[in-house]
Amino acid sequence: MKLGRREFVKLTAAATAVTAFGGLGFDLAPTKAHAQLLSLRKGKETTSVCCYCSVGCGLIVTTDEKTKRAINIEGDPDHPINEGALCAKGSAIYQLAENPQRITKVQYRAPGSDKWEEKSWDWAITEIAKRVKKVRDESFTLKNAKGEVVNRTEGLASVGSAAMDNEECWIYQAFLRSLGLTYIEHQARI
Repeated sequence: MKLGRREFVKLTAAATAVTAFGGLGFDLAPTKAHAQLLSLRKGKETTSVCCYCSVGCGLIVTTDEKTKRAINIEGDPDHPINEGALCAKGSAIYQLAENPQRITKVQYRAPGSDKWEEKSWDWAITEIAKRVKKVRDESFTLKNAKGEVVNRTEGLASVGSAAMDNEECWIYQAFLRSLGLTYIEHQARI
């Protein structure tokens, strides 16, 4: 038998396919899946959104009822975007909440200083409010050059978070607009 190049390639492909899939069988009958529910600890399940990118994959966060700490985070199979699948970052999202190296206190470094100081949350919130009010008051424009009422400030801007859902984005934007901000952006659009 004389074997040309094309015949050799065809024969090799067929032999490879038979070798690779020959032992698997080709039963096309429906198969039943048997899943076993493994629950080491019981807790309250809450749906959430992954905070890493603007895709907005759904998560199921299981929280221990007694300690109020996350005990498991997994993809939400009922979520229309990711259907239970998570990327590498989303799969490791548990470490955001349960990480012994996570900073849990306010750290402040004064202008020109090379040292961080520990501050209280009350101090931080008050300081942020004072600074926002100061910049808003200094940069607030009541009327434009034509004399039209504009009520805006161009001294402040905001970039939203992908971890916020639509309702949180709406209330956040309403708050920013009430301050007079015109530069409002969101990570999902960047």
